[in-house]
Amino acid sequence: MQRQCVWFDAPFQVSVRDESMPQLADDQVLVRVAVSAISTGTELLFYRGQVPADMPIDSSIDVLSGAVRYPLQYGYACVGRVIDVADRVSDEWRDRWVLAFQPHASHLIAHIDELIPVPENISPEQAVFLPNMETALNFVMDGAPIIGEKVAVLGQGVVGLLTTALLAQMPLSRLFTFDCFALRRECSRAFGASEAFDSTNPEEMNRAQALLQSNGADLTYELTGNPDALNQAIDLTGFAGRIVIGSWYGQKRARIDLGGKFHRSRIRLISSQVSTLAPAFSARWSKARRLDVAWSMLARLPLRQLITHRFPIRDAARAYALLDKQPANALQVLFTYD
Repeated sequence: MQRQCVWFDAPFQVSVRDESMPQLADDQVLVRVAVSAISTGTELLFYRGQVPADMPIDSSIDVLSGAVRYPLQYGYACVGRVIDVADRVSDEWRDRWVLAFQPHASHLIAHIDELIPVPENISPEQAVFLPNMETALNFVMDGAPIIGEKVAVLGQGVVGLLTTALLAQMPLSRLFTFDCFALRRECSRAFGASEAFDSTNPEEMNRAQALLQSNGADLTYELTGNPDALNQAIDLTGFAGRIVIGSWYGQKRARIDLGGKFHRSRIRLISSQVSTLAPAFSARWSKARRLDVAWSMLARLPLRQLITHRFPIRDAARAYALLDKQPANALQVLFTYD
């Protein structure tokens, strides 16, 4: 049996290979993938060769624990149906829809503890948003917004938009979002932002500052993937405010101005990453509980409008080139499988 797999052969080089399927071990299942989602921020770092070479591809996912050396595979949002089960696996798993944190491929083999069953009320195209929704939920938890606060979100890619949608359900006084692309700003307003500003337009940024008034934002999220945006986040945040940094910059570096406003403002910088829970939540929260909330949010939000492109897996190189060269025209890009 053959499967199709996406490979990053070298920076800016993507291929789709036909490979023989390995045999099932006696405690594994075979999944036929229906759809998988590109995680734009992280996958573009691999596509562009901007991932540090001295770290695992992803230490929190077993199949991605190898070193960063090209050629390599990446991806972590595959949704499909179990089509075969090995001897030691209950037949109840057969025909079950599941999500797997595995690279893009038409078929995958996994142990059942590596799979997340998809609830019956969730479609495959909704389910592929689960990793980003869980990330957005983690951002909100780490920021701990309070009733009546002024919140700013820099970056309205998919995870930024999901973060905005979650924050919009809370009784904040202001929810301002910032992005350089008009399509993202339009979606941001639809997802509940009070106002969405062009982060590259000085007049727009001055207007945002005026609306936030002299005491600035209480809570700011930096989700652009661009380390230069940290300076904007500092400028927007008021005395004793909080900045949640959800971006992963890879090898990208920037000079951050910590010698001006930041030094006297007692601003807190908070690192947020979905593979762990903040220790403050560990007494009452687990990853399973957070996952249940993420599923419920997926069922409530209009995610279909975030899907701008669907590419057959054979056209994977075209999909990454689109995201790299024309980011203003794309939000969530999906791979489909015949």
